[in-house]
Parts: sequence; C-alpha cells; structure tokens
Amino acid sequence: MKVHHLQHVPFEGLGSMEAVLKEKGHQLSSTHLYANQDLPLLKDIDWLIVMGGPMGIYDEKIYPWLRAEKEFIRDAINSGKIVLGICLGAQLIADVLGARVYGNIHREIGWFDIRRSAKAEGTILAKVIPEKIEVFHWHGDTFDIPEDATLLAESVACKNQGFIMDDRVLAFQFHLETTLESAISLIDHCGDELDGSSYVQSKNEILSSPQRFSNINQVMRSVLEVLERKNC
Repeated sequence: MKVHHLQHVPFEGLGSMEAVLKEKGHQLSSTHLYANQDLPLLKDIDWLIVMGGPMGIYDEKIYPWLRAEKEFIRDAINSGKIVLGICLGAQLIADVLGARVYGNIHREIGWFDIRRSAKAEGTILAKVIPEKIEVFHWHGDTFDIPEDATLLAESVACKNQGFIMDDRVLAFQFHLETTLESAISLIDHCGDELDGSSYVQSKNEILSSPQRFSNINQVMRSVLEVLERKNC
C-alpha cells in the first residue's frame, strides 16, 4: 500500500510508525508542508496520515498552506481513503468534518491516562485501545466530536481524546507514535510550553522511563495492523 503523511514541522515525523510501515512493505511518501512541497494526487495514495505541529488549525495567515491541506484532507475522507490524524492532525480532521476546534481548559503535556469510551465498543479499535492506558500528550487545543463520528477516549484534563468514523477515519489527540528520540526533539523545540501547570510535566518526568514509549508504540503497531486488515 502507498502511505502518505503530511508533516508540519521538521521535528514531528512518523515516529514509531515509520519502522512498522516499512517492515510491512508499504511504500512511504510525504509532503513537508513547512517547506512548501506539493500535495500528491489522491489516486497515488491509499492511506493519509496527518501529523502534529505547534501551530493552530486557524493560523492560515501565518501558514497559508493550511487551506490547501484542509481541502486535501477533506477530499481524502470523501474519496474513501483511510485517514489517521494525530494531535494537530486530529484537530484538522475534526475541522474539515464540521466540528469545533478550540483551546482546551488545560494544557496537557506528558504522561497521563486515557480511558476508552463505552461508545468505542462497536468499532475496530475496541480490542486495540485498552480500557485504560497511559499515553503521551502534547497539546493545548481540543475539538468537539464530529457528527457521525464516535468518541474513542477521554482523560481527566481533556474530555475528547479521539474519535473514529466509518472505521477508517481516526483522530487521536494523544500520541502513540512518540519515541524517546522524538520526545527529546519536541522538548528541544517546544520546551517553553513546559510551564509547570496542573497537567504539564517536567522534562525529567517525561523522559524518566523509556519503557513508556515502548508500551505506546506497541499499541500504535496494533492500530496500524487493524487498519491494514481493514484496507485489504
């Protein structure tokens, strides 16, 4: 399969997903939007993965490529592609599906539990996302759940942590793909956001246990495997 990802900054790539997708023999391609690279033709891709970034979805005056990106995501969803959005990518998917995206009450950065929603039981992720799991977060915004989508999970600090629609459009506010290396890179570039507020951990807390990254990366692998079977 041809898996294409949209990248918003140099330091937020596929993370653990890259090795898994390559291992399974998928053809990978990307558009680095910050470098003004062209978007592909929809006919040339099977999956679309939309990554995170420090900008907001409404920052079109600063990042004019956001307009074309939103149209591309909308077209990919409407054409029946598998679409996965993470953090900013999830917010972009919510926006193109007509849901509101706005500042969350709390900034949420670090390791915090999410709980799977009872509504997720009838979806392809019911047996993939544990009932309760500690995952990595780095966000200040949140979204409403789009019409016809199903809430996946919630946390204490953020009610809507993800959704799924038609078992092929997935939006994760949280991160399962983050590795120790990519977390260090995030801290290097966005460490000014570690403000010590209620749901923001310190650099040392975030990096204290490499096993945490292995745990979430294994769940990310399972998500990709479920999507792979869905695409067959």
